[in-house]
This record gives sequence, structure tokens and C-alpha cells, in this order.
Amino acid sequence: MKLLILAANGQIAQIVEQRLLNEPAFQDIDLTLGLRNKNRLANLQKQATILEVDLTNSQEVEQAVAGQDLVFVGVVDHTSNNVITKNVIAAMKKHQVQRVIFTNILGLYNEVSGEFGRWNHEQVLSGLPAAINSDQLLAESGLQYTTLRLPWLNDRNEVKYTITTKDQSYNGVSGSRQSIADVILQIINNPDLFVNESIGIADPNTQGAKRPVY
Repeated sequence: MKLLILAANGQIAQIVEQRLLNEPAFQDIDLTLGLRNKNRLANLQKQATILEVDLTNSQEVEQAVAGQDLVFVGVVDHTSNNVITKNVIAAMKKHQVQRVIFTNILGLYNEVSGEFGRWNHEQVLSGLPAAINSDQLLAESGLQYTTLRLPWLNDRNEVKYTITTKDQSYNGVSGSRQSIADVILQIINNPDLFVNESIGIADPNTQGAKRPVY
């Protein structure tokens, strides 16, 4: 499989990359990493193709997407006109690439309940319209997409999570970056998982907390 990771210098993206490059289950992955400054991942240049990609530059996104089988976008699109989501969709359609995993936030569907849901809504309100629209654009794109609605993240050394659909109440308030990376790797290993789904991911043991659990 030819896999492209965009915003490849992000914390979750780097966990994914290290597991891809070091676990036998992923030895057949042909990995391309796109980021604004490729020197930040120069240490991986012998193991992956490194490209400079500004996600707001449609031509750079197109060049990176060409020839790929799956694209993971490791950043939330908070741009006012959703230029990042639109560029990725347009590039994938042009080059007939079907499968995409796209990062987003919790709270797109009023699916976060209680005091934490109220607090979270206040915190994400300014970026919420763009985040909702990103998910809608993917749903309407005709691509095989998975939206990841991320919890408030922590750096705990653990993989522990439950997954909910957009029609279910969000279960948990926080989760580890390692857990999110694990979900992404599960999809890479089996691209049929969660096709055309917007999924919530969190540690269920944090359910009922009023604030993020670090």
C-alpha cells in the first residue's frame, strides 16, 4: 500500500510513523510524508519519501496525493473556507485516490453530554463551523472517508479507547495520543474499517469527568 500522511510532523502523526516503520505488520507500506518543512523529519528520509506540502497550496497537495492508495490528514481543518479539506478532496478526485482518514474534533453533533459537553462547546465554538463543514464536505465527496472526532488529548503511555458513531453519545472526555494512533493504524491495516463514518474516540474511564483528564 502507498500511504500519504499530511501534516506529518504532528504528535499523533509521528507516533503513527514510528509504528509503521518499526512493526512487521506494516513492512509493505510505501510511506510518503508531507509537511511544511521537510527538514523536521530529515531523520526519516532513508525510510520514507519526504515532501514539503503546504495544505493550503492546491498544487503541492495534488503532487503529494498522486499515486497514493490512502491519505491520512493529521490536522483539523479550521480554515474559514475549509481550503484544506477542499484541496485534499479535489486532489484525491483528480488522481482517483479513494480512501482518506481525516482528523477532527469532538462535539460536531452535540454528542458530548453533561457539564463537560457544555464546557467543551464553549472551548471549541470559534472553530466549530469549519470543523462541522469539513466533515460534511467529506460525507458529500463520494470518497471513502473516515472522520476521527478526537477527545482532549494526553500523553499517557497507554492504548485504551472505545469508539462511538455520530449517532451515539460520546463515551469519555480524554484519551491518549497513542490510542488515537492505534485507531489510525487499525484502519491502515484494514481500510474497510469505518468507511464513510464519523467516529468518536476516547478513554471510557474518563466518562463523567467535567474537564479533560491529563
